[in-house]
Amino acid sequence: MEPTAYFVLAAILVVIGLAGTILPVIPGTLLVFAGLFTAAWAEQFAKVGWIPLTIIGALGLLSFVADLVSSLLGAKRVGASPQALVGAAVGGLVGLFFSIPGMLIGPFVGAVGGELVARGGLRQAGKVGLGTWLGLLLGAVLKVVIAFLMIGTFAAAYMIA
Repeated sequence: MEPTAYFVLAAILVVIGLAGTILPVIPGTLLVFAGLFTAAWAEQFAKVGWIPLTIIGALGLLSFVADLVSSLLGAKRVGASPQALVGAAVGGLVGLFFSIPGMLIGPFVGAVGGELVARGGLRQAGKVGLGTWLGLLLGAVLKVVIAFLMIGTFAAAYMIA
């Protein structure tokens, strides 16, 4: 395959990956990494070698950790019960089947439902739902920042070589 075809494929993967940093259905940073790896491969790793690709891969792993930790911290900060955490996870999975609104509302509804089952207080349940949702929002912002750090690392390595 021509190097140009690899670069086109790489660009498509990176663009879809950037969209995936916001949309939970698409594995965003994984696709960004795949696109950058493909671009490096197009030139047989002459400009971007294993050291920058390792850094980019580590940033990709960091985005998964940041996503998980941010939602858990958001819920924990407002005193979420374990049932609320499970509810948020279930709500997020169910929300996937209802497009963007479901993905945004699902974790909130799940966390509220879990907290209501655990403690029964509507006020606390609302706080937990909001805390979980804000944590998910923070996670999305962190994933976008990390994706651009991945792209910046690739660009810097490409220009230096």
